[in-house]
Amino acid sequence: MDYDPEMTAAAQESRAWPFEEARKLVGRVAKDGRSSVLFATGYGPSGLPHIGTFGEVARTSMVRHAFEVLTEGKVATRLVAFSDDMDGLRKVPDNVPNRAAMEAHLGKPLTRVPDPFTDSGISFGAANNARLRAFLDRFGFEYEFASATDYYASGRFDATLRKLLAVYDEVMDVILPTLGPERRATYSPFLPVSPSSGKVLQVPMVARDPAAGTITYVDPDTGARITTPVTGGAVKCQWKADWAMRWVALGVDYEMAGKDLIDSVKLSGRIVRALGGVPPEGFNYELFLDEGGQKISKSKGNGLTIDDWLRFADPETLAHFMFQKPTAAKRLHFDVIPRAVEDYQGALAAYPNQAWRERLGNSVWHIHAGAPPAPEVIEARGGAEPLPSFTMLLNLAAVANSHEPQVLWGFLCRYAPHASPSANPTLDRMVRYAIAYYSREIAPRKRYAEPDAVERETLGKLRDLLGRAPADASAADVQAALYDLARSVPRYQDPNAKGATPERPGVSNEFFNMLYRTLLGEERGPRFGSFVALFGVARTKSLVEKALAGELAKAA
Repeated sequence: MDYDPEMTAAAQESRAWPFEEARKLVGRVAKDGRSSVLFATGYGPSGLPHIGTFGEVARTSMVRHAFEVLTEGKVATRLVAFSDDMDGLRKVPDNVPNRAAMEAHLGKPLTRVPDPFTDSGISFGAANNARLRAFLDRFGFEYEFASATDYYASGRFDATLRKLLAVYDEVMDVILPTLGPERRATYSPFLPVSPSSGKVLQVPMVARDPAAGTITYVDPDTGARITTPVTGGAVKCQWKADWAMRWVALGVDYEMAGKDLIDSVKLSGRIVRALGGVPPEGFNYELFLDEGGQKISKSKGNGLTIDDWLRFADPETLAHFMFQKPTAAKRLHFDVIPRAVEDYQGALAAYPNQAWRERLGNSVWHIHAGAPPAPEVIEARGGAEPLPSFTMLLNLAAVANSHEPQVLWGFLCRYAPHASPSANPTLDRMVRYAIAYYSREIAPRKRYAEPDAVERETLGKLRDLLGRAPADASAADVQAALYDLARSVPRYQDPNAKGATPERPGVSNEFFNMLYRTLLGEERGPRFGSFVALFGVARTKSLVEKALAGELAKAA
């Protein structure tokens, strides 16, 4: 990467959160003069990958890139996406098929549980790992994937596991005060894998031998007293101890976590110190919530999946959603997608005209690792213009009641004759996404409002206005005429609007809300002048006539 002097100077002062996080690592490096830094993310493949997992990788990648800019590439970086796929299956997820068949494998490591979605013989853990990696690869993240099963079995954790056994009492002193009486009686940082059942066992230790590197326990299924090494994949660790062990074994310098894990991060950090290591830097992001305000869960399948989002929008829009206010809780449901698409488009359009200080606070700089693409435009009657908004495309689909992309392209090509799917690939994807979103989210719930007496009179004036307007009226001219029309109706006057005078009152949002409800069957919509210019003056006039005749409300 070319480190522009103005960019690097602005980076040193940037208040964008990835730079704030990266400065923690700059200080860490300055203390010991190291030549490389390791970033890590953790993933529990106990259910289908969800967007929160993607968000952790995306956000960590943003911090990684900010660190590289602050250090001008002089410190090597790596990102490991680590899957805790040796965890025992605690319960069967709600959103998988063949749930009864999975019951027989409760307690076994996820990489020993058959995948319920296929008959290929692949494990549930491996299948979920593959699903996550497929998306990360599609987005173009630079990362190394790591499997807990592989690391335990291959011996890569062996040295640190023996260290953990040597400081067993110190680890117990950290964890036991946080547990209830029953859990304290059975707790051990080591979870042996039963040679008889194959399950990950939560059993107390009856003996341990740090010199030999072994633990002894009683197998609950057979009653046999078993001595097993803590190395070679014969055990895995309880998760707080496991997290700390992984940090030390890999030398992790940075890993973020959800706000619900603040106490766990602190406990794991104390275990790291007991092992003679230094806890990684990181921050705690807020949780993602479903439509009802509940935390999203892989096993419950509430909220959006990765595939859900990609059915309706590009991955970059999801990354934009993740960039915005990471310490604020976010609702993660279908209705956030249109806004995320439009906000991303707006950020991309603003970027070329921004100074470096603003660019480094713009999501697109972080999403595209400092090299955002030029925003796509269309050649319309007034020259080059930004692409129509996602909301505009949704409204076009709604008024046309169409589930076919070519119908929307018919409107677009009349407005911008040189536009085409091949010349405007971004717009073509947006059209297809809009059709998919309209069919899935809008069409089933579409409701047109029946206009009351004042609204009917106003719509009559709008019909007449459109009847006088030229077919090629610009969006700006139509919008100005709409404002003049609304000012003549007392209900829609806003005397407190900026610049309003008694002679020229402002226009309240209720005027446009009325147009959306009665003409589009929506509570909100695009700039209406732009909609008219794109949909067509004559077609909009016909739409108003249908509303006045009661045809729209009746059809709904």
